[in-house]
Amino acid sequence: MFPRSLPTPRSSFFLFGARGTGKSTWIRSRFEDAFVVNLLASDVMLRYERDPAEFRAEVLTQPRSRWIVIDEVQRAPRLLNEVHFLMEEKGYKKFALTGSSARKLKRGAANLLAGRAVVKNLFPLTTAEMNFSVPAGQLLRFGAMPLSVNAPDDEAREEFLRAYVTTYLAEEIKAEGLVRDLGSFSRFLEVASLAAGQATNISGIARDAGVSRETVRGYFEVFVDTLIGSWLPAWRPRARAKEVALPKFYWFDPGVLHAAAGGFDQPLPGDWDGVLLEHLIHHEIRSYLHYAGVKGSLGYWATPSGSEVDFVWWHGRNVVAIEVKNAREFRRDWKKGIDALRAGANVKSYIVYRGDRELELDGTRVLPLDTFLRHLHAGEIVG
Repeated sequence: MFPRSLPTPRSSFFLFGARGTGKSTWIRSRFEDAFVVNLLASDVMLRYERDPAEFRAEVLTQPRSRWIVIDEVQRAPRLLNEVHFLMEEKGYKKFALTGSSARKLKRGAANLLAGRAVVKNLFPLTTAEMNFSVPAGQLLRFGAMPLSVNAPDDEAREEFLRAYVTTYLAEEIKAEGLVRDLGSFSRFLEVASLAAGQATNISGIARDAGVSRETVRGYFEVFVDTLIGSWLPAWRPRARAKEVALPKFYWFDPGVLHAAAGGFDQPLPGDWDGVLLEHLIHHEIRSYLHYAGVKGSLGYWATPSGSEVDFVWWHGRNVVAIEVKNAREFRRDWKKGIDALRAGANVKSYIVYRGDRELELDGTRVLPLDTFLRHLHAGEIVG
């Protein structure tokens, strides 16, 4: 078991994360004496769906000092009304509510406890949680899901990721009725995976997947709500037309992305390793910001003329630019995007690459991947 970086909340909270990120394991390790309701068990879910008041009756037998855990709460969202009642009327303040999908909660207008429970996220493992012990090549191809990292060999990792994508389609999408046409969604899945990390052209993806623009928008909503991916907005400090405004879409794990794109079955575009590396960096930055409680926003910067920086973090006047390159020999032209962004602005800037030399050029630090990740998790890059 890997030690996770997510701090333990002191009062009630939602814990969201894609299936397989280790939510249940984290809960068990932090709340060993909790009263647990596991809604993944169909008989348990059906019992509470038929009679939510039964949950209240059971909790009232527990001391108020004991943690109450509801695992996969989106499977019986009416239980949140009972949680609300127990918090307001009976003085219970320690609820841990996990979920792999926020869609049913939002669509069902579920009681989200009106701010009485904070929202936390659990991501796949970070390199810091793995003590920087897993080779970068493995992380790019097979990702950082706990069951992938702990698998005995690459063949087992591949089997897990293939099954994960299939299970996601069968269970999260079909079984929960999130989309009507599973065939169309399957085509969208492949097209969207190959377009990952690019400025998202909804019309182009709709054309390639053979579905309407509105259907594609709905499918992306499903992705976000089931925590399979997230939008990376464009940073527009000057809010002028010369800056690109379209967001990019990043998957939550490079291994899952690789499997969804068919990477275990066929050759992918020549720059595919670069796409996976960007997803790894995105995951590491996003996880660090959340676990460390760092304020600010994460995005990217680009202009129609072609100047671009992969990641920009900003909080007030503090700005950090990060360019990612999947190459082992440094090239000076990598600085073009950062130099354009830094023109007339006070920006802390980094270039991350697969080589082993550490450089500083005109105020921009050039760092090997492992060095960058160590500095990131030590709080020396952003924040």
